[in-house]
Amino acid sequence: MPSEKERIARAAGVVSAMTLISRILGLVREMVFAALIGAGLYSDAFRIAFRIPNLLRDLFAEGALSAAFVPTYAHVLAHDGRDAARRLTNRVLTALAVLLGALVLLGIVFAGPIVHVLAPGFAAAPGKVELTVFLTRVMMPFLPLVSFAAVAMGTLNAEERFGIPALSPAMFNLVAVGWAGVLWAVGLPLREVVIGWAIGTLLGGLAQLLVQVPSLRDAGWRLRPEWAPTDPGLVRIARLMGPATVGLAAVQVNIFVSSYFASHRQGDVSWLDFAFRLLYLPIGLFGVALGTIATSGLARRAATGDMEGLRGTLRQSLSMLAYLTVPATVGLLVLGVPVVRLLYERGRFTPEDTQGTATALFLYSFGLVGYTGVKVLAPAFYALDAPRVPLLASVLAVVTNVVVVLLGYGQIGFRAVALGTALGSLLNAGMLGTAFELRVGGLFRQGLLRGIGRMTVAAGLMGLAAGLSAQGLETVFGTHGLRAQLATGLVPVVAGVFLYVFLTRWLRVAEADVIWQLARNRLAPGPSAGPKV
Repeated sequence: MPSEKERIARAAGVVSAMTLISRILGLVREMVFAALIGAGLYSDAFRIAFRIPNLLRDLFAEGALSAAFVPTYAHVLAHDGRDAARRLTNRVLTALAVLLGALVLLGIVFAGPIVHVLAPGFAAAPGKVELTVFLTRVMMPFLPLVSFAAVAMGTLNAEERFGIPALSPAMFNLVAVGWAGVLWAVGLPLREVVIGWAIGTLLGGLAQLLVQVPSLRDAGWRLRPEWAPTDPGLVRIARLMGPATVGLAAVQVNIFVSSYFASHRQGDVSWLDFAFRLLYLPIGLFGVALGTIATSGLARRAATGDMEGLRGTLRQSLSMLAYLTVPATVGLLVLGVPVVRLLYERGRFTPEDTQGTATALFLYSFGLVGYTGVKVLAPAFYALDAPRVPLLASVLAVVTNVVVVLLGYGQIGFRAVALGTALGSLLNAGMLGTAFELRVGGLFRQGLLRGIGRMTVAAGLMGLAAGLSAQGLETVFGTHGLRAQLATGLVPVVAGVFLYVFLTRWLRVAEADVIWQLARNRLAPGPSAGPKV
């Protein structure tokens, strides 16, 4: 039988591999978007329009719903059987169809006032508000599509089927990139290109849902709409979502404040979005992957009362998360400019856009460990049926963020938004970790902090070497052209990864040996008892 650390690492490896494909395609999508549309008026309009259904997506998809659905499904599956769990999925989908259908209609009708409130600065640019309103109405149906996909993902994850759900976002990106190729080939004017991109967003959301249907059917699920608002599982999900909804409402206040200020200067919205989407590569690869695995394991152990197993799962997940995100943080801090230049600077994306995006990325990166840590820590409290703890942590983090933006925007502009987000995420994760230690205990045992300290030392040495190599390569190759971008933006990253692995093995970091052994097993595969994919 594999150890808990090996099981988490192997399962996270499956999810990370699938997520890597999605994130690479997501980066390709962003690169194509940057080249086609740039970071000006049309990019700002699209991003605010897409942000509006995304405000609700955080609640009904990746946010409160997912956090509440997976432990509830696991509980029903463990205590009432598979048929009852299947009924719960159908009843959740039915309730979402009714609720989200109404929200989509409201969003379409009131798109104008929503845009005026969210981005008042757009009124200074002729036609910018009108375009944003139109794009909002086009993309509102994205909300139910991605929410249904999240329920499908939660169902499969609770069954410990991780591969296809993790791959499903790749279908969104793949369709978007393919659709962008069509837009490029047709040669439409810029306004029609951004409208076409909004249509492609809907097609991608549909693909993200449909790709999971075969796995659901293979697991025994059949779509049977059933309206049962008093179902105990639905009631439990609603109860768990209540505090999380308040917490996410606080997050939306943060997004509102950020959008409100950034809308007053053309390009700020896009720079912040390009930077955060780049930051989301390690968040998605590490935080979401490990959070997905941990959510299932934590829910299962809490359902059976295995508190020591719950502590162990959380401790090992955090240790593995630190091993991956600490060097990612250092790498982004040191290599932000050459990485942004490599990925985005072509077509309508200018050197000024590179500097703005890299500045935002530098400040966002300070919060990477905290942002990913929340993905693992928060599900522990949902599994323990204590949703008020992440609620309070989220509210405190958002208050910190909003205060930083309100006080700092006048002096440092859009930088205040990125800095506030980073500080808020660190505070959120810190409060969750402290609360778990006080409430349950055992989180910082077995050398967790000592191991993270060694990882930090290795990452610092890696960052120094990567930064010096990037400067040397820039002197030799310059900064313009694909050859120079590859040399200065890719070579230091690859070299840094190998150096970090070497240093952590030399420092005897346990996670380095686990990943090394898994890599060797992949090269020489044998019988294993890995998770279903």
